[in-house]
Amino acid sequence: MTHSSFANESPHQSPRDNERLEYLGDAVLQLITAEYLYKHHPGATEGELTQTRSAMVNTNTLAQMAEQLDLGSYLYLGKGIAKGGGRNLKSLLANGFEAVLGAVFLDAGYDAAYHYYLNRYRSLPTPAQDENFKGRLQQVAQERFGQTPFYDSEGARVGNQREYTSVVFAGAEPLGTGHGATKQEAEQEAARAALESLGDRAIAPVTPKPGRAPRPRKRRAPTPRTAAPVAEIVSIVPEVQPEPASEPEPPDEPGRSRQFGEPIE
Repeated sequence: MTHSSFANESPHQSPRDNERLEYLGDAVLQLITAEYLYKHHPGATEGELTQTRSAMVNTNTLAQMAEQLDLGSYLYLGKGIAKGGGRNLKSLLANGFEAVLGAVFLDAGYDAAYHYYLNRYRSLPTPAQDENFKGRLQQVAQERFGQTPFYDSEGARVGNQREYTSVVFAGAEPLGTGHGATKQEAEQEAARAALESLGDRAIAPVTPKPGRAPRPRKRRAPTPRTAAPVAEIVSIVPEVQPEPASEPEPPDEPGRSRQFGEPIE
């Protein structure tokens, strides 16, 4: 199994990588799980089927299957990723399993890939859990706020590894922050934190006005701006008292008093 980092560093040994097979295996995997759930869960709704399918194909589930195959030992990785523990990285293991599934599909067809995946899935020691926090947060955000959440993610190198930080927003208000070895893991962690935060607020009745995050900020913003004109009015008052007879200032004074509702007199 050839990772793109190895192909870039050693094109004379392996000019191609597994990304095309990963693409094919991902598409085959989506079809396998969709067909399986459609046939074996006739009473489930579309949302329930989507959540269950997400649990069957998430990174942790696929990484467990790859670990059963000891797939990490068969990965050709670049020097930097290999030194950083890339053979045990869940995202790389999951991508590798998708590549294997794509190869099975090409060599033996859809039925072979169908049973190959399901046999591996049923042999997992623990049932897969739905960790598609991003999908669940999208449903909650659209129901409560009428908005689709978006993620602001950045990566930084920590030692020999790269760590990502992601902040999820619904409007202008941040809902949660997450960290991870990959961008996807950081976004999932941010979505999980957002769901926990929203779950704490779920005790209060959900109404459209308090539910929207941008409005509290818009209401706070004018307060410092309105304070400045008030301070100017106070400073103007002592200037008017010592010079009541000067003619250049009276036209300015009534104009200012009319502008602010004539509170000066």
